[in-house]
Amino acid sequence: MSAQIPFWQRKRLDEMSASEWESLCDGCGKCCLTKLEDADTGEVYYTDLACSQMNTQTCRCTSYRNRQQVVPECVVLTPENIDEFHWLPQTCAYRTLAEGRPLPHWHPLLSGSPDSVHEAGVSMGHRVIPADQVPEDDWEEHIIHWVL
Repeated sequence: MSAQIPFWQRKRLDEMSASEWESLCDGCGKCCLTKLEDADTGEVYYTDLACSQMNTQTCRCTSYRNRQQVVPECVVLTPENIDEFHWLPQTCAYRTLAEGRPLPHWHPLLSGSPDSVHEAGVSMGHRVIPADQVPEDDWEEHIIHWVL
């Protein structure tokens, strides 16, 4: 009977295999956006600036396996550190499951299609530009509010 219940409903995050963990990513690209943190309040602001390794159409990392070598500040989410990432958007499956909420209907694990995140308008595809095309002094001008 438990085999009929999807793994994300019957397992805690720390019980998932590496492939199960990876499959939770919906491919929205929000975690690959440049974020700015207010030093006084700790509030995190998303920008429309993407990591240089993000394909801005598909929202996938072009250097996923080697991302930390290419982008040393790239964050790797794990079941052990997921609670540290308060900045993850509400729609992120890692955050959703960590907070005990169900996956949204458009999540690829439910829809069966990796395109459902784009069709639902949740992804950053075609909505962002590479951060390395904008001087860092201008990043505040790229703060967005439609991500969350």
